[in-house]
Order: sequence, then structure tokens, then C-alpha cells
Amino acid sequence: MPKLKLISFKICPFVQRSVILLKEKGIDYDIEFINPYEPPEWFRKISPTGKVPVLLVDDKPLFESAVINEYLDEVYPPSLHPKDPFKKAQNRAWMEYASPMYMSFFNMIMTKDKSEGDKVKDEFVQQLTGLEKVATNKPWFNGDIFSMVDISAAPVFTRLDFLKKQFDLDLLDGLENLQGWSQALISRPSVAESIVEDFDALMLARLKDNDSWIVD
Repeated sequence: MPKLKLISFKICPFVQRSVILLKEKGIDYDIEFINPYEPPEWFRKISPTGKVPVLLVDDKPLFESAVINEYLDEVYPPSLHPKDPFKKAQNRAWMEYASPMYMSFFNMIMTKDKSEGDKVKDEFVQQLTGLEKVATNKPWFNGDIFSMVDISAAPVFTRLDFLKKQFDLDLLDGLENLQGWSQALISRPSVAESIVEDFDALMLARLKDNDSWIVD
């Protein structure tokens, strides 16, 4: 098997998705954390987008978390996608649905003005409500089988859990399907272990540095 090294940022949700998959499959890998806002020159050379994660496969770079995870799922069986082609396509569609939610969350917590923050929060809750309508199985998106779509959504719930713990802001209030899914995901070892130990402190520092409305 190739030698793997993941280039990461400690609080990046897209990196977390790749870490969850690596841990779920028990894949051996190294990890190196960088500051993506002041990236080293060597990183600029291997990341066409300037973003993390980048996975070095025998020192050859692979970028974009969704692509990285598809590669890992294909190379390290068994696949965490459904076998049925249509069901797999449906799962991938909801994985695509989940991806923009990370930017919505980021915009919500980084906004300085409360009225603007409330507006973005309402838009984000609408995205959650759309997911609530299809997350009707238990404990995972596809029922008893943990899959790639669970991994894709997991960092959303770890961040919502952070807001609930730190600010008593529960955006899953009234969304019973997502509450159950969130609890199952947060409790899963691969998800719990994908979060760095100082995650909450780093998130709080980021909010304070940006003068977020949530901190006021």
C-alpha cells in the first residue's frame, strides 16, 4: 500500500471528513498541520487551490476532500458506498448537498453583526431542515450501514455540538431526525477521534479574533 500523509488545518471540516474515513477504515497515515492563512512555500507548490486537505500518496499530491475520500474508499475496501448504483448516486447527491453547509456555517459564525448573523443562521437552518426531511433512517443515513454520506455530514454536527456546548445555541432544536443522527455520529469513535484535543479552544479563539456576534 502507498505511504499516506495528510496535510491539514486543525479546525477544517473538510480535513475532518478525510480523517474520519482514514480512521474508519483503519488506514495507516501521517498528518501535518499548517496554517492555511500563512502556508509554507512547499504547500503552495502542491496545492493548486491553496486549500487543505492535501493527501500525499507516495509524495504525489491529491487535493479536494471529496476526491481524496473517493480515492481512499476505492483503494481500501470494503467500500462505504451502497452497492446499488442508484442508491449510491442518491448518497452522492446528498453528500453534495452537505458540502455548502460548511461555508454557510462559517459565514454564520464569522459574521460580526448580529442582525446579519441571524439572517445567515436562518438560511443555515433551512439547509438543515432540508436534510431533516431525508434523514429518516436510524442510526445512520442508510439505516444500519455506516456510509460515506455519514462521513460527509459528520463535521456539521460536531460544529453544531460546539455551539450548543459553548453558547447554548441549539440549531437542531425541533429537528428530531437530525438530533438522533448527530448523537450517533458524535459518539462514533472514528468521528470523536477525528477532532483535535484543543478543538473547542481553537474555535473560540477564532471567533473572538474575528469579533463574532456569537461571542457577544
